[in-house]
Amino acid sequence: MQETVNRRQFLTTAGLSALALTSGTSQLLASSPRKSGLKIAYSSITWGGNDAQAIADLAALGYRAIQLRANTFGPYRAKPSELKALLDQHKLQLVMFSSGNVEIDPAKEQSTIDMHVAHASFVKALGGSAIQLTNSARPKDRLPTTEELKRLATVMNEIGKQTADLGIQATYHNHMNQLGETPEEVDVILQAMNPKYMKLELDIAHYKQGGGQPEKAVKQYKDLLYALHLKDTMSPLPEKPNDPKAYKFVELGRGNVNIPAVIKALDDIKFSGWGIVELDGVPEKDKTPVQCAQINKDFITKTLNIPL
Repeated sequence: MQETVNRRQFLTTAGLSALALTSGTSQLLASSPRKSGLKIAYSSITWGGNDAQAIADLAALGYRAIQLRANTFGPYRAKPSELKALLDQHKLQLVMFSSGNVEIDPAKEQSTIDMHVAHASFVKALGGSAIQLTNSARPKDRLPTTEELKRLATVMNEIGKQTADLGIQATYHNHMNQLGETPEEVDVILQAMNPKYMKLELDIAHYKQGGGQPEKAVKQYKDLLYALHLKDTMSPLPEKPNDPKAYKFVELGRGNVNIPAVIKALDDIKFSGWGIVELDGVPEKDKTPVQCAQINKDFITKTLNIPL
Protein backbone atom coordinates (compact mmCIF):
# COMPACT_ATOMS: atom_id res chain seq x y z
CA MET A 1 0.00 0.00 0.00
CA GLN A 2 2.83 2.37 0.94
CA GLU A 3 4.59 1.53 -2.34
CA THR A 4 1.43 2.44 -4.32
CA VAL A 5 1.10 5.78 -2.54
CA ASN A 6 4.76 6.58 -3.10
CA ARG A 7 4.45 5.68 -6.76
CA ARG A 8 1.34 7.86 -7.08
CA GLN A 9 3.12 10.76 -5.35
CA PHE A 10 6.09 10.34 -7.65
CA LEU A 11 3.94 10.39 -10.79
CA THR A 12 2.00 13.42 -9.53
CA THR A 13 5.18 15.28 -8.67
CA ALA A 14 6.78 14.34 -11.97
CA GLY A 15 3.67 15.48 -13.86
CA LEU A 16 3.61 18.81 -12.06
CA SER A 17 7.32 19.26 -12.71
CA ALA A 18 6.83 18.55 -16.42
CA LEU A 19 3.88 20.95 -16.50
CA ALA A 20 5.94 23.63 -14.80
CA LEU A 21 8.80 23.03 -17.19
CA THR A 22 6.48 23.21 -20.21
CA SER A 23 4.85 26.35 -18.86
CA GLY A 24 8.21 27.93 -18.23
CA THR A 25 9.34 27.07 -21.74
CA SER A 26 6.17 28.57 -23.20
CA GLN A 27 6.71 31.77 -21.25
CA LEU A 28 10.33 31.87 -22.36
CA LEU A 29 9.33 31.39 -25.98
CA ALA A 30 6.67 34.05 -25.67
CA SER A 31 9.19 36.56 -24.37
CA SER A 32 11.95 35.61 -26.81
CA PRO A 33 12.51 38.02 -29.71
CA ARG A 34 10.55 36.96 -32.76
CA LYS A 35 12.42 35.77 -35.79
CA SER A 36 12.42 38.50 -38.41
CA GLY A 37 14.77 39.48 -41.20
CA LEU A 38 14.05 43.15 -40.49
CA LYS A 39 17.06 45.08 -39.21
CA ILE A 40 16.42 48.18 -37.10
CA ALA A 41 18.07 51.59 -37.52
CA TYR A 42 17.18 55.10 -36.34
CA SER A 43 17.24 58.48 -38.08
CA SER A 44 19.04 61.45 -36.54
CA ILE A 45 16.43 63.91 -37.86
CA THR A 46 14.70 64.29 -34.47
CA TRP A 47 17.82 65.98 -33.05
CA GLY A 48 17.48 68.90 -35.49
CA GLY A 49 21.06 68.88 -36.74
CA ASN A 50 22.84 67.98 -33.50
CA ASP A 51 24.18 64.77 -34.98
CA ALA A 52 26.93 64.18 -32.42
CA GLN A 53 24.28 64.11 -29.70
CA ALA A 54 22.05 61.88 -31.80
CA ILE A 55 24.91 59.42 -32.31
CA ALA A 56 25.70 59.32 -28.59
CA ASP A 57 22.06 59.04 -27.51
CA LEU A 58 21.12 56.31 -29.98
CA ALA A 59 24.17 54.23 -29.12
CA ALA A 60 23.38 54.55 -25.41
CA LEU A 61 19.85 53.28 -26.07
CA GLY A 62 21.21 50.20 -27.83
CA TYR A 63 20.58 51.12 -31.46
CA ARG A 64 23.28 49.81 -33.78
CA ALA A 65 22.55 51.60 -37.04
CA ILE A 66 21.72 55.17 -38.03
CA GLN A 67 20.50 57.39 -40.85
CA LEU A 68 22.26 60.74 -41.18
CA ARG A 69 21.19 63.76 -43.20
CA ALA A 70 22.79 66.03 -45.77
CA ASN A 71 23.45 68.67 -43.10
CA THR A 72 26.50 66.61 -42.08
CA PHE A 73 28.03 67.03 -45.55
CA GLY A 74 29.02 70.68 -45.06
CA PRO A 75 31.06 70.41 -41.87
CA TYR A 76 32.53 66.98 -42.61
CA ARG A 77 32.93 66.89 -46.41
CA ALA A 78 36.67 67.60 -46.16
CA LYS A 79 37.14 65.38 -43.12
CA PRO A 80 34.76 62.40 -43.38
CA SER A 81 37.22 60.32 -41.33
CA GLU A 82 36.29 62.37 -38.24
CA LEU A 83 32.60 61.56 -38.62
CA LYS A 84 33.39 57.92 -39.38
CA ALA A 85 35.53 57.75 -36.24
CA LEU A 86 32.59 59.10 -34.22
CA LEU A 87 30.28 56.44 -35.68
CA ASP A 88 32.86 53.72 -35.07
CA GLN A 89 33.43 54.89 -31.51
CA HIS A 90 29.73 54.41 -30.79
CA LYS A 91 29.50 51.21 -32.84
CA LEU A 92 26.87 52.67 -35.19
CA GLN A 93 26.58 51.61 -38.82
CA LEU A 94 25.49 54.20 -41.39
CA VAL A 95 22.73 52.50 -43.37
CA MET A 96 21.06 55.45 -45.10
CA PHE A 97 21.93 59.06 -45.93
CA SER A 98 19.29 61.71 -46.68
CA SER A 99 20.74 63.14 -49.86
CA GLY A 100 17.97 65.66 -50.45
CA ASN A 101 16.15 67.20 -53.37
CA VAL A 102 16.07 66.00 -56.98
CA GLU A 103 15.37 68.74 -59.52
CA ILE A 104 13.30 67.88 -62.60
CA ASP A 105 14.04 71.16 -64.39
CA PRO A 106 16.32 70.19 -67.32
CA ALA A 107 18.42 73.29 -66.68
CA LYS A 108 19.23 71.99 -63.20
CA GLU A 109 19.62 68.31 -64.05
CA GLN A 110 23.41 68.19 -64.17
CA SER A 111 23.86 70.14 -60.95
CA THR A 112 21.39 67.91 -59.09
CA ILE A 113 23.14 64.76 -60.37
CA ASP A 114 26.54 66.15 -59.36
CA MET A 115 25.30 66.96 -55.85
CA HIS A 116 23.98 63.48 -55.20
CA VAL A 117 27.09 61.80 -56.63
CA ALA A 118 29.20 63.98 -54.28
CA HIS A 119 26.99 62.86 -51.39
CA ALA A 120 27.44 59.23 -52.46
CA SER A 121 31.24 59.63 -52.38
CA PHE A 122 30.89 61.08 -48.88
CA VAL A 123 28.69 58.17 -47.80
CA LYS A 124 31.20 55.67 -49.15
CA ALA A 125 33.95 57.33 -47.09
CA LEU A 126 31.71 56.92 -44.02
CA GLY A 127 31.30 53.21 -44.69
CA GLY A 128 27.68 53.68 -45.76
CA SER A 129 25.84 51.93 -48.57
CA ALA A 130 22.75 53.93 -49.60
CA ILE A 131 21.27 57.38 -50.17
CA GLN A 132 17.65 58.49 -50.24
CA LEU A 133 16.25 60.92 -52.80
CA THR A 134 13.31 63.29 -52.27
CA ASN A 135 11.97 66.21 -54.33
CA SER A 136 10.32 69.60 -53.95
CA ALA A 137 8.78 69.80 -57.40
CA ARG A 138 5.11 69.30 -56.53
CA PRO A 139 2.98 72.05 -58.10
CA LYS A 140 1.18 74.28 -55.61
CA ASP A 141 -2.02 74.82 -57.58
CA ARG A 142 -2.61 71.52 -59.40
CA LEU A 143 -1.87 67.82 -59.41
CA PRO A 144 1.41 66.73 -60.97
CA THR A 145 1.26 65.39 -64.50
CA THR A 146 2.30 61.89 -65.49
CA GLU A 147 5.15 63.47 -67.46
CA GLU A 148 6.44 65.24 -64.32
CA LEU A 149 6.33 62.01 -62.32
CA LYS A 150 8.17 60.12 -65.03
CA ARG A 151 10.66 62.94 -65.37
CA LEU A 152 11.57 62.52 -61.70
CA ALA A 153 12.19 58.83 -62.31
CA THR A 154 14.37 59.64 -65.32
CA VAL A 155 16.65 61.95 -63.34
CA MET A 156 16.79 59.52 -60.42
CA ASN A 157 17.74 56.69 -62.79
CA GLU A 158 20.78 58.68 -63.91
CA ILE A 159 21.71 59.49 -60.31
CA GLY A 160 21.37 55.82 -59.41
CA LYS A 161 23.48 54.76 -62.36
CA GLN A 162 26.33 57.05 -61.30
CA THR A 163 26.15 56.24 -57.58
CA ALA A 164 26.14 52.53 -58.43
CA ASP A 165 29.61 53.04 -59.91
CA LEU A 166 30.67 54.04 -56.40
CA GLY A 167 28.96 51.05 -54.80
CA ILE A 168 26.17 53.20 -53.33
CA GLN A 169 22.49 52.32 -53.79
CA ALA A 170 20.14 55.20 -54.60
CA THR A 171 16.59 54.93 -53.22
CA TYR A 172 13.38 56.89 -53.81
CA HIS A 173 11.54 58.17 -50.72
CA ASN A 174 7.78 58.73 -51.16
CA HIS A 175 6.69 61.90 -49.38
CA MET A 176 3.69 64.12 -48.69
CA ASN A 177 3.68 67.45 -50.55
CA GLN A 178 6.13 66.11 -53.12
CA LEU A 179 5.97 64.22 -56.41
CA GLY A 180 4.79 60.84 -55.18
CA GLU A 181 2.25 61.77 -52.52
CA THR A 182 -0.61 59.44 -53.43
CA PRO A 183 -0.33 55.69 -54.12
CA GLU A 184 -1.21 56.35 -57.76
CA GLU A 185 1.59 58.90 -58.14
CA VAL A 186 4.06 56.65 -56.36
CA ASP A 187 3.16 53.84 -58.73
CA VAL A 188 3.83 55.95 -61.84
CA ILE A 189 7.27 56.88 -60.48
CA LEU A 190 8.15 53.32 -59.49
CA GLN A 191 7.05 51.90 -62.82
CA ALA A 192 9.39 54.36 -64.56
CA MET A 193 12.37 53.63 -62.30
CA ASN A 194 15.13 51.39 -63.61
CA PRO A 195 15.33 48.59 -61.00
CA LYS A 196 18.97 48.06 -61.90
CA TYR A 197 19.85 51.45 -60.45
CA MET A 198 16.93 52.64 -58.30
CA LYS A 199 15.16 51.04 -55.36
CA LEU A 200 12.32 52.05 -53.03
CA GLU A 201 12.63 53.34 -49.51
CA LEU A 202 8.99 53.07 -48.46
CA ASP A 203 7.93 55.59 -45.85
CA ILE A 204 4.93 53.88 -44.29
CA ALA A 205 3.56 57.02 -42.58
CA HIS A 206 3.75 59.23 -45.68
CA TYR A 207 2.20 56.43 -47.73
CA LYS A 208 -0.64 56.06 -45.23
CA GLN A 209 -1.24 59.80 -45.03
CA GLY A 210 -1.24 59.95 -48.83
CA GLY A 211 -4.18 57.54 -48.91
CA GLY A 212 -2.43 54.19 -49.22
CA GLN A 213 -2.06 51.00 -47.21
CA PRO A 214 1.65 50.45 -46.61
CA GLU A 215 1.20 46.77 -45.79
CA LYS A 216 -0.12 46.28 -49.33
CA ALA A 217 2.67 48.39 -50.82
CA VAL A 218 5.24 46.11 -49.15
CA LYS A 219 3.94 43.17 -51.15
CA GLN A 220 3.17 45.11 -54.32
CA TYR A 221 6.70 46.48 -54.55
CA LYS A 222 8.63 43.65 -52.91
CA ASP A 223 11.08 43.43 -55.81
CA LEU A 224 11.94 47.14 -55.53
CA LEU A 225 11.90 47.43 -51.74
CA TYR A 226 15.32 48.27 -50.31
CA ALA A 227 14.42 49.85 -46.95
CA LEU A 228 11.55 51.40 -45.02
CA HIS A 229 10.97 54.35 -42.79
CA LEU A 230 9.17 52.94 -39.77
CA LYS A 231 7.03 55.90 -38.89
CA ASP A 232 3.58 56.75 -37.57
CA THR A 233 1.16 59.57 -38.32
CA MET A 234 -1.75 60.89 -36.27
CA SER A 235 -4.77 62.19 -38.18
CA PRO A 236 -7.15 63.80 -37.49
CA LEU A 237 -5.56 65.83 -34.72
CA PRO A 238 -7.34 66.29 -31.37
CA GLU A 239 -7.28 70.05 -31.84
CA LYS A 240 -8.57 69.77 -35.44
CA PRO A 241 -11.04 66.87 -35.37
CA ASN A 242 -12.85 67.97 -38.52
CA ASP A 243 -9.79 68.49 -40.70
CA PRO A 244 -8.85 65.19 -42.41
CA LYS A 245 -5.77 66.79 -43.97
CA ALA A 246 -4.27 67.83 -40.64
CA TYR A 247 -1.69 65.38 -39.32
CA LYS A 248 1.50 65.11 -37.34
CA PHE A 249 4.15 62.44 -36.98
CA VAL A 250 4.19 60.65 -33.65
CA GLU A 251 6.02 57.78 -31.97
CA LEU A 252 5.31 54.27 -33.22
CA GLY A 253 1.98 52.91 -32.04
CA ARG A 254 0.35 56.29 -31.37
CA GLY A 255 -1.01 56.95 -34.83
CA ASN A 256 -3.00 55.50 -37.71
CA VAL A 257 -0.43 53.24 -39.34
CA ASN A 258 -1.09 49.52 -38.84
CA ILE A 259 2.53 48.74 -38.04
CA PRO A 260 1.99 45.08 -37.03
CA ALA A 261 0.36 44.50 -40.44
CA VAL A 262 3.41 46.05 -42.12
CA ILE A 263 5.72 43.76 -40.13
CA LYS A 264 3.64 40.73 -41.08
CA ALA A 265 3.82 41.72 -44.75
CA LEU A 266 7.61 42.06 -44.45
CA ASP A 267 7.79 38.60 -42.90
CA ASP A 268 5.57 37.22 -45.66
CA ILE A 269 7.96 38.43 -48.37
CA LYS A 270 10.98 37.38 -46.24
CA PHE A 271 12.36 40.92 -46.21
CA SER A 272 15.86 41.17 -44.77
CA GLY A 273 16.64 44.87 -45.18
CA TRP A 274 16.55 47.93 -42.94
CA GLY A 275 13.60 49.41 -41.12
CA ILE A 276 14.70 52.91 -40.15
CA VAL A 277 12.69 54.53 -37.36
CA GLU A 278 12.07 58.17 -38.22
CA LEU A 279 10.42 60.98 -36.27
CA ASP A 280 10.81 64.42 -37.87
CA GLY A 281 10.59 66.24 -34.54
CA VAL A 282 9.34 65.75 -31.01
CA PRO A 283 5.51 65.58 -31.27
CA GLU A 284 4.96 67.31 -27.94
CA LYS A 285 7.10 70.15 -26.60
CA ASP A 286 7.68 68.54 -23.21
CA LYS A 287 9.57 65.60 -24.78
CA THR A 288 13.17 65.23 -25.85
CA PRO A 289 14.49 63.32 -28.87
CA VAL A 290 16.01 60.67 -26.63
CA GLN A 291 12.70 60.15 -24.80
CA CYS A 292 10.97 59.64 -28.14
CA ALA A 293 13.68 57.20 -29.21
CA GLN A 294 13.09 55.25 -25.99
CA ILE A 295 9.34 55.11 -26.65
CA ASN A 296 10.02 53.83 -30.15
CA LYS A 297 12.51 51.29 -28.80
CA ASP A 298 9.91 49.98 -26.34
CA PHE A 299 7.35 49.60 -29.14
CA ILE A 300 9.81 47.72 -31.33
CA THR A 301 11.24 45.43 -28.68
CA LYS A 302 8.16 44.91 -26.47
CA THR A 303 5.10 45.32 -28.70
CA LEU A 304 6.58 44.03 -31.96
CA ASN A 305 9.06 41.78 -30.11
CA ILE A 306 11.85 42.61 -32.55
CA PRO A 307 15.39 43.00 -31.19
CA LEU A 308 17.50 46.05 -31.93
